[in-house]
Amino acid sequence: MSRDDVTIGIDVGSTAVKAVAADADGRVTARARIPHRLLVPAPNRLEHDAGEAWRRGPVAALNELDRPDAKAVAVSAMVPSLTAVDAAGEPMTAGLLYGDERGRAPQQQAQPLPALGEAAEFLRWTAAQAPDAAGYWPAPAVANHALAGEAVIDFATAATAYPLFDGTGWDPEACAERGARPDQMPRVESMGAAVGQVHGGGAALGIGAIDALCEQMVAGADRDGDVLVLCGTTLIVWTTIPEARQVPGLWTIPHTAAGKSQIGGASNAGGLFLGWVDRVLAPGDPADARPGGVPVWSPYIRGERTPFHDPGRRAVLDALDLTHDAAALRRAAYEASGFVVRQLIELSGAPVARVVATGGGTRVEPWMQAIADATGRPVEVSAVPEGAALGAAFLARMAAGLETSIADAARWARTARVVEPDPAWAAAVDDRYRRFLELGTRRCGALPPAAF
Repeated sequence: MSRDDVTIGIDVGSTAVKAVAADADGRVTARARIPHRLLVPAPNRLEHDAGEAWRRGPVAALNELDRPDAKAVAVSAMVPSLTAVDAAGEPMTAGLLYGDERGRAPQQQAQPLPALGEAAEFLRWTAAQAPDAAGYWPAPAVANHALAGEAVIDFATAATAYPLFDGTGWDPEACAERGARPDQMPRVESMGAAVGQVHGGGAALGIGAIDALCEQMVAGADRDGDVLVLCGTTLIVWTTIPEARQVPGLWTIPHTAAGKSQIGGASNAGGLFLGWVDRVLAPGDPADARPGGVPVWSPYIRGERTPFHDPGRRAVLDALDLTHDAAALRRAAYEASGFVVRQLIELSGAPVARVVATGGGTRVEPWMQAIADATGRPVEVSAVPEGAALGAAFLARMAAGLETSIADAARWARTARVVEPDPAWAAAVDDRYRRFLELGTRRCGALPPAAF
């Protein structure tokens, strides 16, 4: 095959569908971004218009790339997600997203690790809303059907639907208990498998994976002590360790590198929080803040996932005074996200070799600087912000027969720049980090139990 062979990865994200066309060396030859709305109808709800975001968005992104020569296309997406669809694959209900209260079982006030059972409760709610639906599909199944008429997902995405999916197939009893049948659930195939042909062209449809897995494949954070920070709507921190071990409050999952594991988890202190801060604050450049003139955010505007697993936790801005302006408050917001990164690293107990940042948030320089300052370590920023789409493009190469091993995706890892911590901020940041941890122990701003 030619080195010029191009494949396409499409990532269905929280605020946009991102797509890239990449050549054999992982160089992006075209990119597209189709924004969509992230809907918050109530404080503990989070959803998409699934027709807009999961069905029409991927098709629009593919069309905008305009690469009819592409050999294959694969889709990545966030988990969990679910909507009901009609016989034509058109969504009929809200597209439920991670952390939505409709994913919590009755009397459940915190997400179990790692939020197991959330997708099952999504099914219970969705099936009750649309009992005659033709199917109950997560985002990648809706996207794959829109692209190629194939309602199919990968095994990793299906595994997050436990107990609905038992590792080999959809469990009839577990589905029935929530109002569905196995034949209403999507087909499940291995990552990188070819499963169909994209409408209107010769490209194969390949099976993608969970967005975080796709990011991980092409980030190059594969050695012991490498910390991968995924800077998207959700902030995700993974530290690579040589063997699986458990730490209370954290998740441990297999690494895509053979024989290794990752420890860490997902936080709401990413773009979801920072975007809200951006909307409510006056303009101000965080670089204009003084090291000692910044307050402390506890950033949990919709509860927190790792390490608290507490949907009732709420945000607090601590120790405001008349000297603080918009620049100081914005810097405090970015620091809060950096403090979550530091907290998850410290809780893991793993020695740190380096920090690698990827995701759309890497374009935001104050965020990268705050992570470097909060951790006291240089941050290696990935060259391609659309890491999940890039990882999906590599899986599309496998579907096209151009690659044989996921491990080879590491050759696509590239660093755009290194952000160094500012020593002038070190002492003040350490002091604010201690205050951040103290705020966390107080569970400030929490909703009362009756609100769940």
